[in-house]
Amino acid sequence: MLAFKHGGRIGLAPMLARLIAARLPQGNANPPLLVPVPLHRWRLWKRGYNQAALLARELEKLGKGELLVDALVRSRSTPALGGLGRKAREKALQGAITISPGRKSDVKNRDVILVDDVLTSGATSDACVRLLLNAGASSVRIACFARVLNEALGVTQSRPESETPEVWKTPGAT
Repeated sequence: MLAFKHGGRIGLAPMLARLIAARLPQGNANPPLLVPVPLHRWRLWKRGYNQAALLARELEKLGKGELLVDALVRSRSTPALGGLGRKAREKALQGAITISPGRKSDVKNRDVILVDDVLTSGATSDACVRLLLNAGASSVRIACFARVLNEALGVTQSRPESETPEVWKTPGAT
């Protein structure tokens, strides 16, 4: 994942997307919107690509939805979130991501799949989900390649009673 995200190995996107696609529901008459988690323009310029957008584009090719790459905008640069806990991530993200004003009508009454590479604390995806629902999305699902377990973050949280251990620990689960 690090080679894909930071090492320029964008050729991994089709394989990673196929692995994500295997966990997504089959298409229907009204396909969901595929909305990638945005990067700030300076980070995009430095990295050269948005890894979430590459995954979303590949998911579109696999028939998992319609790509709407610019539904969300990271209007303010944030520090690298790696190594930060959930509270610090939430604080860094406050007001940094917005819904594109010209895309609100595209999101309204649509099912959305928020695409990201890694779900760490959930702070970024929570902010994105909130914005999409506030813009009128019917539902929002999160599709990611990997999920960092709470144990890896040093968080001690018991498993919710309603979830099985397999679901709780399955990377890529939606």
